Amino acid sequence: MTREHYIPFNKEFLLEQQITSFSEDQKKVDDFKKLFDIIEHYFHYEAFNLNRNLKQHYALFDPDLSLKEREEFLGKSDFNIFKETLLKVLEQGNYRRIDEETLKKAFEDSDLIGLNLSIDFNAFKDYELYVRGHHKAKEKVKKFIFWKKEIEIDYYDRVLIYLNYNEKDYLSENKVKLGKMPIDPGTIALKIFKRVPKNDIETIFPNAIPRMSAKDKLFFWVPGIGGGISLLSTTVIPALIGMYAAYQSGEAIDLLNSKASLNQGLIALGILSLYLFRQYSNFVNKKIKYSKILSDSLYFKNLGNNSGAFYSLLNSSEEEVLKETVLAYTFLYRSNKPLTADELDEQIENWFLTQLKTDLDFNVKDSLLKLKSIGLGVETNGKWEVIALDKALITIDELWDNVFEYNQK
Repeated sequence: MTREHYIPFNKEFLLEQQITSFSEDQKKVDDFKKLFDIIEHYFHYEAFNLNRNLKQHYALFDPDLSLKEREEFLGKSDFNIFKETLLKVLEQGNYRRIDEETLKKAFEDSDLIGLNLSIDFNAFKDYELYVRGHHKAKEKVKKFIFWKKEIEIDYYDRVLIYLNYNEKDYLSENKVKLGKMPIDPGTIALKIFKRVPKNDIETIFPNAIPRMSAKDKLFFWVPGIGGGISLLSTTVIPALIGMYAAYQSGEAIDLLNSKASLNQGLIALGILSLYLFRQYSNFVNKKIKYSKILSDSLYFKNLGNNSGAFYSLLNSSEEEVLKETVLAYTFLYRSNKPLTADELDEQIENWFLTQLKTDLDFNVKDSLLKLKSIGLGVETNGKWEVIALDKALITIDELWDNVFEYNQK
């Protein structure tokens, strides 16, 4: 899989890892903790403003609000501002968009349920999926009646699905049925999930309908039609015709043989019917398995819906920004000379690889820009360094003090 910007460790763990090199100087350890504490509060304040911005400009499209409530935000909610802010939060949280080729492959493949799902994309004006983090896990899947095979499944740690529904007139013209989904045309649905199989990602679409695969249809219709016609034409129908003809002419017939032939044909048809029933049951069982996966997604994997998804997104965004800033500051602080962005990037990535056995693509550009924006990082001729720890505490404290200026004369 692609190397990600996402850092799969929590901020407290990374902070402890960074200050171990100063463990002999307790004052420096305490000062580092103070610095990171106030940086965290400042980033939390930035996340609060992003959340307020998102909620205001999403309200007009929020399916959880009534039509009357949404109408109150006419002229107050701006779709472009909402989308721009959402993408900023996703980028800061190190989410990446799934491209069409990956989506197409996921729709064609199915690791766990072995079921084709039909999705009416006419329901959506636009749809996008964003993912973050991945891992592999062993799962057992049924191959034959008594045999289960263990396979390795790729999972996305987090998935956000963005669904911009078409307007009512468009849905009517294209005969799109939203079914029993509690969604209003023209609204935007957001859902965030954890631990979603890469090749079964289509299961999180709310209008996915199970369909028989070509293999299912082949095993169902070919034996049914072929076997049924053969049994009817060679056994059952001739026996019935013979018995009826004898009855019409009044001739004596070998009733025992005719009954035996008819019974054999009917028994064979019964066996064929049982086979077809079993094939159809397999399809039904796959639908039940799909329903279970969907149920698990809704009740156990769902982390937030619509405006409720903002909190999960903003929390992860805030943490990623903090972790990147902490790492950039401490590595530059420990360096005995200024570093280029590439040199810093290489040092941090090597540290993750050697110390934490994790191969990631550190987002060095964003981390340096964030350091510069809060006054802790300085660039000179393409090389970066940070201000001293005591000055950093004063600088970040002044930044926090100037967040609100209500008492200034």
